[in-house]
Amino acid sequence: MSDFLKHECGIAAIRLLKPLSYFQNKYGSCIWGFNKLFLLMEKQYNRGQDGAGIGCVKLNMPLGQPYLFRTRDASKDALTNIFNGQIKKLNKKSRKGQLDLTDAEAVKREFAYGGEILMGHLRYGTSGVFDEGSCHPYLRRTNWTTRTLMVLGNFNMTNAGELNQRLIERGQHPVFGTDTQTVLEEIGYHLDEAHTTLYRCFREQGIPGPDIPQLISRDLNIPEIIHVSAEAWDGGFTIMGAIGNGDFFCLRDPHGIRPCHYLVTDDYIAVASERVPLMTVFEVENEQVQELPPAHVLTVEANGEMKISPYTKPLEPTPCSFEKIYFSRGNDPIIYRERKAMGAALTDRVVESLEDHFDKAAITYIPNTAETAYYGLLEGLRLYRRRRVHKLLLDAFHDGSLNEELLETAILKRWPRGEKIAHKDIKMRTFITQEKGRAQLVSHVYDLTYGAVGPEDVLVALDDSIVRGTTLRKSILRILGRAKPKKIVIASTAPQIRYPDCYGIDMSELGKFIAFQATVSLIKRRGMYDLLETVYRNCRAELTKPKQERRNCVKAIYAPFSDQEISDEIARLVTPHDAQCPVEVIFQTIEDLHNSIEGPCGDWYFSGNYPTPGGYTTVNIAYIKWYQGEDGRAYDTLPID
Repeated sequence: MSDFLKHECGIAAIRLLKPLSYFQNKYGSCIWGFNKLFLLMEKQYNRGQDGAGIGCVKLNMPLGQPYLFRTRDASKDALTNIFNGQIKKLNKKSRKGQLDLTDAEAVKREFAYGGEILMGHLRYGTSGVFDEGSCHPYLRRTNWTTRTLMVLGNFNMTNAGELNQRLIERGQHPVFGTDTQTVLEEIGYHLDEAHTTLYRCFREQGIPGPDIPQLISRDLNIPEIIHVSAEAWDGGFTIMGAIGNGDFFCLRDPHGIRPCHYLVTDDYIAVASERVPLMTVFEVENEQVQELPPAHVLTVEANGEMKISPYTKPLEPTPCSFEKIYFSRGNDPIIYRERKAMGAALTDRVVESLEDHFDKAAITYIPNTAETAYYGLLEGLRLYRRRRVHKLLLDAFHDGSLNEELLETAILKRWPRGEKIAHKDIKMRTFITQEKGRAQLVSHVYDLTYGAVGPEDVLVALDDSIVRGTTLRKSILRILGRAKPKKIVIASTAPQIRYPDCYGIDMSELGKFIAFQATVSLIKRRGMYDLLETVYRNCRAELTKPKQERRNCVKAIYAPFSDQEISDEIARLVTPHDAQCPVEVIFQTIEDLHNSIEGPCGDWYFSGNYPTPGGYTTVNIAYIKWYQGEDGRAYDTLPID
């Protein structure tokens, strides 16, 4: 992706089903689970680089001994820092003779992460501050193991303000600014309620106090606690947590917006955002890794019993299509097929742009995530060309016109060629987080393969999506233009991004989208200023309605224009003023995107059709904020006159 885009976080968990001594004997290490957690997180490092955190719960610890641990870090290389720090502590004790690393009981007692429940989180922050306190897991500590709670997740709640208000109405004092704290407190509240009810019941039965915690642990109904906690949640989420008694849970939102996969064996249960890390880390086949169904919660009780059960009613599945386009690792077998299909789906549009001059076409891609789709586009173009050659040969055979000149000029030479034109030299995402600082260096991110393109060539560059168009204008088109082609065609495997996301991706400010900018430009150039004000009034009126009745008033902005008109205006806006050749921009259609993806996919950023009421609230607020000249995300922030 050429545009800088923060996105969904990464989660990982391992629940060991056997004692640590079993893993020492079978795998040669008491900290096998800890090492696997690191690998699971490392394989998902693409999902979050603003910070990391890990947590551990130890089962059946003696009274007086700690059983729950957490480490968080928001520095550069946070993941490495966390795991290296823990290993250094472990090795230091070993060197001093304080710990035998083969003694499972000693490792469990002395090593913070020598436990049966291990969880990890990689953060890509879309809001708030970027410090250790904003990293997951979040904790709710008590001196009751059955009330102590640790939570982490990949989610965004569109109605965090409403959820905080619910806490206030109960008499609680929530910490504003983070929906993670809200989720923690909501689950914690209902956990407390369930705990108190069970405690009073057992106490009235005359059961001695020291025996009650074990009975509470036995009877806690985690799916029911999740059910009542999630009733008011509006957003996309995969949330996992652990209770101090050893119960583990992981749940997915009713629309399946956020991804979640799991692996079950006799030795362990593992959970991760993506399928491939589980396959690679545990060396298993694709079919062994399952997808957690939307609206379901996976629970593992303290005794090791696992269940997957619904906690609410499943709704229309709308998994985030950006997982397919960009976020998930491309070595997932399904993701790989889908990205190739997205590239191939652009074939007809690219052929039309080339005007059938295949002998003067150079096909390339914007590094690095568009590479797989690039192979799909090349296959699509070659298949198109093979069909044309087949027809030419048949026609020439039948009418007797087949000769050496026809073979040489019309058939053998006119094939598209693939070239590696653009190179990405600097991984700016890892050390530049401020947009202002990034803008100063963005023109140096990419470099060019010199001499691969001639002045008669049409250079087709495939990108996975075009969000803001900033990097195209400031860097990529300038770099590609130095090759001096006849024309540059930028082809996007994603449709035009017209509407904000509110479920975890950093795409909430409407005015930053190049498709929106282009449409507003068309409106102003045609003197349709009243439309901008009318949509503004309609958006404000929409927010007075009950949230379940709200609709997307911003669609009216795009209604007067065809997709092609907006694409042409985008091309005009992103073309540098001193460009030496014309630029054309091609977008995937929403229909072809759906045809390329195996199964359902959410498309609200393209279509404006949101899966939850919070989406319609967000899109209207986003337009109001743009119209009023305000910056910032539009999640649950009602405008004030």
